[in-house]
Amino acid sequence: MSRLIVWRHGNTDWNASHRVQGQTDVPLNAVGRQQAVDASELLIKMRPDMIVSSDLHRAADTAAALAALSGLTINYDKRFRERYFGNWQGLTMAEVAELYPDQYERWTHGQEVGGEVETLADLGRRVSEALHAAAELSPPGGTVVVATHGAAARQGIGHLLGWPLEQLRTLRALQNCHWVELTHDRERGWQVAAYNVGPFTDRPVPPPV
Repeated sequence: MSRLIVWRHGNTDWNASHRVQGQTDVPLNAVGRQQAVDASELLIKMRPDMIVSSDLHRAADTAAALAALSGLTINYDKRFRERYFGNWQGLTMAEVAELYPDQYERWTHGQEVGGEVETLADLGRRVSEALHAAAELSPPGGTVVVATHGAAARQGIGHLLGWPLEQLRTLRALQNCHWVELTHDRERGWQVAAYNVGPFTDRPVPPPV
């Protein structure tokens, strides 16, 4: 049985201020760096065979904490980048609601936003393709850890599993440095083994943007 661990990056200052990151290359803050260390101490027990990461620093530096413990080399794949949010990037969600009320309303209802924002269909497709590629590169029955982003993780997993948007919306956003465990075998295909697993945190969940 093969296993994919789809891991959201640690906290950033933009997460903390509810600012839309998208593909802006925002670094981890001190909290996020500690989260990456704490999560890596749990993930190393799963004996990862390979680490793949988005090339954006907040994901890459999260992956680096696990690489330091495991001795594994990080493979980078741009397809694991966060959703591109166009003009929203750099704005707080309150500012998005004020400046782009129609788009914001569609976003809150899980609909395609329009404008410059990457479509959910395109996001799911590219991340799912990258997940397939990562799984194919792993040894038979191996465990691959993928460091990525909140919206990218959820939409990519949904596309991989063939879930409709309505079903995907029933999942809570991944907390920073938490992950989804997916397993695969010939009879059952891909299945969710665990969701939103990670180090303890008492912080509110930032939006996956």
